Amino acid sequence: MSKKIPISKQLAQRKYAPPSKFIDGLYKFLMVDIIGRKYKPKFHIIDDVNDCDGPCFVIFNHLSRIDHMYVCGATSPRVTNMIAGQSEFYRKKFSFIFKLDKVIPKKNYYPDRLTIAATAKVIKKGGCVTFAPEGLASDYGGNKPIVPGTSKMFKHFKVPVYLCYLEGQYLQNTKVCLDERYGETHATMSLLFSKEDVERLSVEEMDDIINEKFRRNEYAWNKEKKIKWKTKGRICHRLEDFCYKCPKCKQEFTMKGELDRITCSNCGNGATMDDYYEFHPFEGAVIPESPFDWVEQERMDLIKEIRENPDYYFEDECQIGNLDEYKLVGKNKTSFIVGEGKIRVDHQGMHYRGTRNGEPYEFDVDYENLYTLITEVDSSFFNFYLKGEYFDVFPKHHTVGKFCLLVEEMHRYHVNFYKNFKWNDHMYEGLELGIDLKDK
Repeated sequence: MSKKIPISKQLAQRKYAPPSKFIDGLYKFLMVDIIGRKYKPKFHIIDDVNDCDGPCFVIFNHLSRIDHMYVCGATSPRVTNMIAGQSEFYRKKFSFIFKLDKVIPKKNYYPDRLTIAATAKVIKKGGCVTFAPEGLASDYGGNKPIVPGTSKMFKHFKVPVYLCYLEGQYLQNTKVCLDERYGETHATMSLLFSKEDVERLSVEEMDDIINEKFRRNEYAWNKEKKIKWKTKGRICHRLEDFCYKCPKCKQEFTMKGELDRITCSNCGNGATMDDYYEFHPFEGAVIPESPFDWVEQERMDLIKEIRENPDYYFEDECQIGNLDEYKLVGKNKTSFIVGEGKIRVDHQGMHYRGTRNGEPYEFDVDYENLYTLITEVDSSFFNFYLKGEYFDVFPKHHTVGKFCLLVEEMHRYHVNFYKNFKWNDHMYEGLELGIDLKDK
């Protein structure tokens, strides 16, 4: 009997190259014309990647779980290689098709030589590589900073970079609710950096340009466009995952989103939301302009709280999950549950104390090695890599939104490799920001 090969080793041994025109064409037909047809996507081609006769990159702002479909439509019929999260290759629903279409694996927010090596092989053969520099679909309708140093890769390969700019996809597939909602979505393709631009601009300049180009507030966009969405009457479902703090009484985890309303169980503060994603506050209520603004205020509150309290911590009970090197995950799961305990974030890092595979287990990860969290599917759990190993964390309560904000802001306070947007400098005015100020 032949010895089983670990999945990670199988991925490392694959021959990465542009897929065949037939396979890629069939894949894009299934993605766009079959699966994507119900979304009625609108494509706008300013600069066509099919006119590029050599290797190139196509990057996109990551708004939802189905963004790849729009990139397929905007690049067709050009053959492309997508970069996708390595954990997705362990899921039955993606494993075979990813192998067939020669998708390149990447460990999100973790140094990964395989990704660069595979990308180099595709680019050397004149291929087109597509990926989302943010590394994660939007949590609450805005963009995340791109992974620091993204443009170092562009400087290394010295090929054109195209931008597929997405609009509306978050409102179609929010992170708090798995319902698919139908309204209006757009994908616009244009040339972001020519080969000459890549050679001329610095890494920092290019990173800044990408972040600015990705700048996004889906709720503000929809308010301007006045697009009505089919929401199944559940537009506020689980909205408290990110809108967890009452803007009126300031209590946390008292908000509850059900059907078309969100209400505070402590003081009654709340609002309904219509099919245009606009809040209608109850009489006397205090409600932000949108969920985006709500979360930004929560972020600012945390920025101050962690600086005022050197003993600050936040914790919740949880289960943890890992991948199996010899078994794919099915039934829309992302890992196998292996233990339970408590997850805690404080000024030293993130800590777990509990069990794993029936034995006592703990880990500690500092902010040099952790700067943001992954919400791979929805906001009911988060993920990260610890020394290259994938972990899911399933908190007992609706605390994922706070954990995500807290890890980012603790990192910025103590390290600040994953910097805030320059347009958010006002949030940190007069406050210390990690390595920027500690050596001065």
